[in-house]
Amino acid sequence: MNSPLSSIHEASMSILETLGVRIHHPELLEMLSDRGIRRDGDTLFFTRTQVESLIASAPSEIRLHAANPAYDMVLGGDRTYYGAGYGCPSILDGEGVRRSATFEDYLTFLKLVESSPAFCLNGGVLVQPSDITPEHSFPLMLRAAILHSEKCLMGMPGHGREVEILMEMMAIARGGKEALEAKPQILTLVNATSPLQFDSIALETMEVCARYRQPVIISPGPIAGATGPVTLAGNLALGNAEALAGVAITQLLREGTPVVYGLQATTADMATGGVSIGSPGFSLEAMTTARLAKRYGLPCRGGGAGTDACCVNAQSGYESMMSLMVSRREKVNLMLHSAGILDAYGAMSVEKFITDLEVISMVEYLEGGYETATDDLAVSVIEQGVEGVPFLAHPHTLKNCRTTPWIPSVSWRGPLKGRTGKEVFDDRIDAARDRLLSAYKPPHHEPNRQNQLDTFLESLGIPVGHTAG
Repeated sequence: MNSPLSSIHEASMSILETLGVRIHHPELLEMLSDRGIRRDGDTLFFTRTQVESLIASAPSEIRLHAANPAYDMVLGGDRTYYGAGYGCPSILDGEGVRRSATFEDYLTFLKLVESSPAFCLNGGVLVQPSDITPEHSFPLMLRAAILHSEKCLMGMPGHGREVEILMEMMAIARGGKEALEAKPQILTLVNATSPLQFDSIALETMEVCARYRQPVIISPGPIAGATGPVTLAGNLALGNAEALAGVAITQLLREGTPVVYGLQATTADMATGGVSIGSPGFSLEAMTTARLAKRYGLPCRGGGAGTDACCVNAQSGYESMMSLMVSRREKVNLMLHSAGILDAYGAMSVEKFITDLEVISMVEYLEGGYETATDDLAVSVIEQGVEGVPFLAHPHTLKNCRTTPWIPSVSWRGPLKGRTGKEVFDDRIDAARDRLLSAYKPPHHEPNRQNQLDTFLESLGIPVGHTAG
């Protein structure tokens, strides 16, 4: 491990040993203390040996099972997967007009994600709908994801019983509790509260996921200069300590619980105090967290197509490309927020989602490199070109022209023909969106699956109502 990573690791070990982590849950605090972790009040202190031992008990790879095995994901090693935006309460349209997200928006993003070959993962909090009862929103969103997707699924955090309801829904959808526990099938993200705290929602989510043997992403999000030190090294040392503590807690709850190292350290805009995810500082932190996770032998989540822009524009393009390129080059296993995010996690945008798919396509092409077989080197073709045979009409070009070059979906290379560049660009975004929505096909489900889910929800007083679409 090189010197910067060693320095951050050593600082994190010191933080866990001397400052500890506050646990805002008396019962779990007692249980964790009983399992050998030193306690002082509501704070737990981890020794280096404890941290290293507990991390070693976590799986280095996680196979997440989809309804359709073609979309199974194996998190770990150098494999890379993309995930759409997560957690936004608002929608920003193509003109930069903001409104509250609705359940219809959630369904739209479910369909866009399902139709896009860029993703093996769907669901979660693609947006937070404002038009359904808050305490019913997560079960209704998971119901929609189960019925609209055959890809791997994201879950949602909550208090213990709230997460249990989601697990019971997954058991109904996937053949019973034993079948669910036998295979990781829903991935849930929990956040630490910086600096050095875990609240009851995070802890109870971790406990339920561990009980059901479902994977959890431990995702601290210290903001350099706001909820963490302004220096990147200090912010990373803090976030790494929080991530390692979270991983350790999952293993204390149940040894072998599948867990993802998900540190998402960000930076602050020093002019406003707000979070910034479009800065090169954010990308530097994403690079470092990927390397730390691989040093610990843990699957990692990080990066994405982050931007601080409030509309699709040049800023959203160059910031997202920087962030996504760094994430992909560092082989981050799961890049959430890879499509749709605007305004530093403040809003989702269909237009940004479509342009991010273009960025993903470009990055994948770039990372795929090129071949050097005889046909690729094409010496005989060059010889014929020297003799006057035009390359454009050569059989070698005709054979490879649809597979070798990168072909854009949204980007425009031709003349504008009296139109503005924005008009052409917007029309191509709309056309790409319409193609994805038209291509969406509801997955096949076993008979009565929807009835079973609806009966279960109604028994809890959760009406499906207008969310049945």
